[in-house]
Amino acid sequence: MPAEPASAPLASPAATPVPPPSPSTAPAPPSATPASSPSAPPRASATERSRARWRRPAPPWVLMYHSVADPAEDPYRITVSPARLDRQLNWLRGRGLRGVSVGELLTARSAGRGGGLVGLTFDDGYADFLDNALPLLRRHECTATLFVLPGRLGGDNEWDPLGPRKPLLTAAGIQAAARAGVEIGSHGMRHLSLPDADENALRTEVSDSRAALAGITGRHPEGYCYAYGTVDQRAIEAVRGAGYRYACAIDPGPLTGRYALPRAHIGENDAGWRLHLKRRLHPLRRRPLRTEPPSSAGPASTPAARAAHTFPSAAPGTTGGRRG
Repeated sequence: MPAEPASAPLASPAATPVPPPSPSTAPAPPSATPASSPSAPPRASATERSRARWRRPAPPWVLMYHSVADPAEDPYRITVSPARLDRQLNWLRGRGLRGVSVGELLTARSAGRGGGLVGLTFDDGYADFLDNALPLLRRHECTATLFVLPGRLGGDNEWDPLGPRKPLLTAAGIQAAARAGVEIGSHGMRHLSLPDADENALRTEVSDSRAALAGITGRHPEGYCYAYGTVDQRAIEAVRGAGYRYACAIDPGPLTGRYALPRAHIGENDAGWRLHLKRRLHPLRRRPLRTEPPSSAGPASTPAARAAHTFPSAAPGTTGGRRG
């Protein structure tokens, strides 16, 4: 029989040519970033940043008073008559609101129970507070913060060139207010604008005034109030460093925070309808509270800017008269 032809050897799979992958199907090169390196968080959009800003709590509503007496001669609009203060406190109480010290207000807010509280502050420490304001606060079951000047005990408001001269509390008067449950805070030693003060004056106004009030009342004050309402980042750092828990300004703009709380000026013309407007406008006009103030100075850090932020009249929702 004729021999069968030998069969051709089978080709090895490895020898089979494989076409190169097309660019569209080529595997992606390995990432140059190590797998353990964390990825950067996505940048928030302008809308998201705006929403986050409005989610921060609005600053507490704090009212700013000065003298409680006859307002007939009152070029700076800092005086409220006892009758007007009585009606203003009655207006608050009739709406389920109660005036308290700023320290009490901040403590309540941090515990989530400050909804019906309003901060009441009285700047400069006028002697008329004991006779004219304190009895009305007691009648309406309110308290307040009294910002005083330990470097001008028993003196007067000589920093107001137009007058009229108003006597300030003595050490005994400050002690009487403290015994009545009024929170005593520092308004500086001699009512100086902190952004204009040199280092020695800054230390005297902030730290030395705190020590002086501790000697008068037996305890260090927790609150500070910027004279004239003027504040910059340097002043904030000085107040925080001196051991204060908070500080009050007037309209601190981007510096708004625990050490620059905004306040609404209250005058003789503030009847109920004006108080209503100021309350409604407050969360719209004031910036939300920051955990920490920004690093840059606010708009009222120079004399020219401060003059631009001084309003000649007290329209609803604005600050008016002599500021602070």
